[in-house]
Amino acid sequence: MRIKQQNKLVNELLKPLSDAPLQAYLDNRIQIFDIIEKILLETGKADIYISTFSTSEEFLRRIYRIKESGLIHTAVMLADLKATQKTARLYSFIHNVFEDVYLSENHSKVILIQNEKWSVSICTSQNQTRGNRTESGIITTDRMIFKRLMSQYSDIVLNKSIKLDGLFTRADR
Repeated sequence: MRIKQQNKLVNELLKPLSDAPLQAYLDNRIQIFDIIEKILLETGKADIYISTFSTSEEFLRRIYRIKESGLIHTAVMLADLKATQKTARLYSFIHNVFEDVYLSENHSKVILIQNEKWSVSICTSQNQTRGNRTESGIITTDRMIFKRLMSQYSDIVLNKSIKLDGLFTRADR
């Protein structure tokens, strides 16, 4: 029942991407995973690139369910180095959700969703945690904005980050 209510609320706050290629929200009743799911239901199966300061088990569980439903092809996460201790506790679960996880000096909260037809950028104030506070976001399908954000995301991943790649499992041995 709660998921249906949440879907209804997300549908009230956000219009379909095909009708509103640029939209914004400022609300305390929705979570970023609800927005991601709504977008993926419209775009269909896509790759997703997430940058965040911090993540949570709740967020990971929802992304896992979305991935299991077939809507996510590849998932990559970029998290902050300061969240390393929390990331280490969640590592085995993160590893089951994301193909690649990177740590860097990062405070951005950007979600990039892409497939052959769609390039969607979400810039939000919300970490991948539940704060139950008013959060804001802008969603756009502008390809130039997507291209720029993806280029900057890739630069951080390639040149300014550490790939987890079993880092925590090796350290535990």
